[in-house]
Parts: sequence; structure tokens; C-alpha cells
Amino acid sequence: MIAKGASGLLVVAASLAATALPVAASRGREQSGSAAVAPAAMDGARLYQIKCGSCHSIAASKTGPAHKGVFGRKAASLAGYNYSPALRAANLTWDAKTLDLWLQGPQKLVKGSKMYLAVQDPAQRKEIIEFLRSDAAQ
Repeated sequence: MIAKGASGLLVVAASLAATALPVAASRGREQSGSAAVAPAAMDGARLYQIKCGSCHSIAASKTGPAHKGVFGRKAASLAGYNYSPALRAANLTWDAKTLDLWLQGPQKLVKGSKMYLAVQDPAQRKEIIEFLRSDAAQ
């Protein structure tokens, strides 16, 4: 839902899993709880839930590994998740470039990995990556 509040600020409510995340946009920044999140990262949070949320979450591994702190982490290094041999051998570190390549086509980057879903839209990939880089995903 998008509504214009009494102060003239846009108020956006989006659902992330079962949690409602109220957001107030102000001077190019959005507030979520006590942590400030850039507008692109907010769009990324929504896209992350839509595109990635059925297999991944920030906090806990599901079908795929948890993404908390994924930015800067060596691929296939999260303790407790059973990665494919292909990804364990890939010697990648997750940064903006590798995440973009991964999201363009995981099997193109690491043939034999468990992930197949690709995000075709470059703008959507960028927003998801910015969300994963944001404080909200650290």
C-alpha cells in the first residue's frame, strides 16, 4: 500500500514473509525500524522476498543457504549448509560482480551448482544486490 501521510511523506507498507515492514520515505532515505535503508535497497528487500524468498532467507538456511552477511563471504562457506561440490570448488567470493553474474544464471557461472533460478532484469538484480549489501542483510 502506498499513501501520502499528513506530513506529505510517502508511507509504504510491504510484506516480507509474515512480517509487515512499514517504511517512511524521507530525503532519499527510507526508515525501517531503527536502521536506515537506501530506497534501492528497500526495493531490493521486496524483490529478494519475491525472487529468492521461497528458497532463501536472511536469517536461516532453507532449501538454499541463509544470506545474512553474504556480501564479502567466500562461496560455499556457511557452516551447516550442504553445498554442491561444484560451488565448493568454485573459489568465489560474493561481491557485487559475482552476485550479478550468479543471478544472471547460476549454472552459467558454476555448472553443477544447486541453484537454477535466474533474475533476467539487470535493474532487479542491482536492487537485490544492494539489499544484500545493506545493513538489513548484515
